[in-house]
Amino acid sequence: MSYPLPKLSSAVLLLLCLLLPLTALSAIASGAVTLSPAAILAGIASWWLDEPSQAGVIIMQIRLPRVLLAALVGAILASSGAAMQGLFRNPLADPSLIGVTAGASLGASIAIVAAGAAVQGFSAITLVSAGAFAGGLLAVIVVYRLASSGNTTSVATMLLAGIAITALAGAIGNLLEFYADSEVLRRISLWRMGGLDGADPQRLMFAAIVCLLVLGALPLFSGRLNALLLGESEARYLGIDVERTKAVLVVIVAIGVGAAVALAGTIAFVGLVVPHIIRMIIGPDHRTLIPASALAGASLLMGADMVARVVLAPTELPVGIVTALIGVPFFISLLRHRSHYGMQ
Repeated sequence: MSYPLPKLSSAVLLLLCLLLPLTALSAIASGAVTLSPAAILAGIASWWLDEPSQAGVIIMQIRLPRVLLAALVGAILASSGAAMQGLFRNPLADPSLIGVTAGASLGASIAIVAAGAAVQGFSAITLVSAGAFAGGLLAVIVVYRLASSGNTTSVATMLLAGIAITALAGAIGNLLEFYADSEVLRRISLWRMGGLDGADPQRLMFAAIVCLLVLGALPLFSGRLNALLLGESEARYLGIDVERTKAVLVVIVAIGVGAAVALAGTIAFVGLVVPHIIRMIIGPDHRTLIPASALAGASLLMGADMVARVVLAPTELPVGIVTALIGVPFFISLLRHRSHYGMQ
């Protein structure tokens, strides 16, 4: 049985839908060269008329791909965070708890060290992205196998296994950095800080496919996640296949977060803070929580990338630093006031 959405949830979704294009327009206009709305329209028109102006080149080759990639990655991370918080029944859960972020980071580090200075340009980016995606998926497979016993999978054990795999991946990554030369070490550090400067049509296409998969699949589990909030026993009593739900959700989140880390590096706190704030506003109903988190995550990451490009222009900050600087105060505030949000 489905129930109508509360008016507040519908209003928040509408506001987020309006905020998304406004944030995208602001991000396109901002940078080392500021563009007015008229200049943006003229630049896009010149590009389509095959007589690209300077503004047209800036918009179509540099800023628009970054803005679109930021929106897709932000939506993936935030919606995955909402799903993980529902699965773990913990509003402070994060997609990285299942080890996918640490595994992807280790995979990328291995790819960077293996390639060294011999591979440059597009081939290097592709190799690092492939290594990150493979590392994230492998880490999740190991975590899930460790948490599985017979026909059941313990969420608590999955959490502990994720912590262990994260620690192991971090130790191996530190070992690689210890033996790496200065150039390779710098490349690893910059990649881990997160960045959207590698946006191109191929990466956008991959991000769009993964985003469609995640945002198409996760809402289908809204009712089951709502039931899981009552507890696994209660969810089984309601006729939900809890083990299958866990497995499918973990796979979807692993694919989404692994792809996001492969495309943009490690971007902290989007998957933690965004769904938590949305939950405080509209409640825990995943029918609206997941799409609202996706919209808010897209807007947040576009805004963070805009700040990263503007605050020290013409130098660009890694966007992962900006999201951490934004997310940490929110996280500390949530911890200090956890009793008001029903957290123990």
